[in-house]
Amino acid sequence: MAHPAQDTSLELYDEAAQAAAAQVISRYSTSFGLGTRLLPRAQRRHIESVYAMVRVADEIVDTYQGPDAATLLDGFEAEVERAMGGSFSTNLVAHAFGSTARAVGIERELVDPFFASMRMDLLRTQHDEASLAAYIHGSAEVVGEMCLAVFVNTSTGPRPLDPELRAGARSLGSAYQKVNFLRDLGADTAELGRSYFPGVTASSLTDHRLAELVADCRADLDAARGPLARLPRRAQVGVRTTVDIYERLLDRIAATPASELAGRRIRVPNQTKLVLAARNLAHRGAATPGSTTAATA
Repeated sequence: MAHPAQDTSLELYDEAAQAAAAQVISRYSTSFGLGTRLLPRAQRRHIESVYAMVRVADEIVDTYQGPDAATLLDGFEAEVERAMGGSFSTNLVAHAFGSTARAVGIERELVDPFFASMRMDLLRTQHDEASLAAYIHGSAEVVGEMCLAVFVNTSTGPRPLDPELRAGARSLGSAYQKVNFLRDLGADTAELGRSYFPGVTASSLTDHRLAELVADCRADLDAARGPLARLPRRAQVGVRTTVDIYERLLDRIAATPASELAGRRIRVPNQTKLVLAARNLAHRGAATPGSTTAATA
C-alpha cells in the first residue's frame, strides 16, 4: 500500500512491523511457512505475528544463551505486554503481535504462560511429569489457542473461543511440541544440556520408550482432528497441511532406531511438503458447496 501524502505514518509503521514478522517465519520454518501461505491474507498476517513473537522469545533462551538472557526476555515480554495494550513499540515484532492480539482477542491469560515456559528454559535442564505438563502448556498449548483466535476471530473481532475448539488447539500444539522434542533430542542434550521427557536423554532412549512417546504424539494428533473439522475451510487447508507434515515427520522418527535418533536430523523433504499442500488445496476445491465449513471460509 502506498502512502503518497507523507513519508511516514503510523499505518506505514504498522505495515513495516508486519513485514518484519513475515520475514521471521519465512526464514525459520518451511513447514509453518507453507501452511501459513495457504491462509487468507488477513489470517496469514496475524499468524505471522504470532509466530514471530514466539520465535523471538525462543531465540533468546535457545540461541543467544548470553548471561543477560533473562533480562532480555523480561524486556521483550514487557514490550509485548505494552503493545497488547495499544502502546507503540520500538520492537517491530512486539508491535505486530500487539496489533494481532487486539484484533482477535489474544489476552494475557495466554501470553503469560508462554513467557513462564520460556523462563523455565533458563532455569532448569530436566523435567518431571508435572513440570513437563506446565512447560508444554505454556510453550505450545496456549500458542495453539492464539492461532485458534486468529482462525475464528479475524473477520469478527474478539469473542470467546469455543471450549471444544480450544481443547483441539491445545492438543495440536502439544503434539507439535512433543514431535519437536523427539526430532531435536540430540541437539537439546548436546548443545543445551536439556532433557524434556522425564528420564530420557539421547543416550538412554530405548526403542520401547521411543514407541511410547510416538504413540503419545499420535494420541494428541487424533484428539485434534475432530475440532479441526470445525475450523473455517481456508484455515483447515493451512492447518491440515502442517498436521500432514508433522505426521510424516513422526512416521520418520518412529522408523528410526532409538540409538540413531540423536545423531540424525529427521526432516520431511520440501517436495513432499508441497505435495501435501497441493492435496489439501485440491480437497478444499472438491468440498461440497454449501457445507458449514465452506460457508464460513
